[in-house]
Amino acid sequence: MEFSAALDLETAFVLDGARRIVSTREPYSTPGPAFVLIRTPAGCAWAVRADIPAGTAAQLLQLAGQEPPVLDFEADPVHAARYLALLPGERQAGPVFTFPDDLPEAAGVEPVEDIAPLERGFRGWIKDELPERSPMLAVLRDGHAVSVCFCARRSDTAAEAGVETAEASRGQGLAPLVTIAWARAVRASGRLPIYSTAWTNLASRAVARKLGLIPRACHWSIG
Repeated sequence: MEFSAALDLETAFVLDGARRIVSTREPYSTPGPAFVLIRTPAGCAWAVRADIPAGTAAQLLQLAGQEPPVLDFEADPVHAARYLALLPGERQAGPVFTFPDDLPEAAGVEPVEDIAPLERGFRGWIKDELPERSPMLAVLRDGHAVSVCFCARRSDTAAEAGVETAEASRGQGLAPLVTIAWARAVRASGRLPIYSTAWTNLASRAVARKLGLIPRACHWSIG
């Protein structure tokens, strides 16, 4: 399965018949950003949230259609200032990666299919969301998860990684280990594993470097 800007967009968001953003694609969804632009060297994909007025949406979409393929992933879109003038709000940006074809075995990582191993080291997990977060892989100590990787967002064709490590276990190389195991499991499910982060998230970007992930796109959004 080949990565594309459109695939990344449709993995992250539920779109309506007009290709407007209805919500994020996760168990407890949010409305999502007001505008998102995903740029790759091969082309771009974009969408506007369903509640944005039609006139503003039309102008945003017209500008997005003029964006060139990306050459410098860290550079802002050509029309960044005009997007923000039309739709003031918080700007977020970051890289999107895929995984190398050959991934090593991840020893000492186990699947998580019940909420119990998460209860000591992590807060906020609800049993009902686990099926949609699957596959979830974890490093366990005394039966309790200390680092986990799961599907932050998932479609029929791809899944985006979410990684959490308990504070006391950080800095031990566990995040790359569980991420490799998750990517292997996602591939076994017939989906493409994707890893994305923010430019400001230095720890997450360090995981991507350690794993030799392949930069494929940059996402840029407002709201």
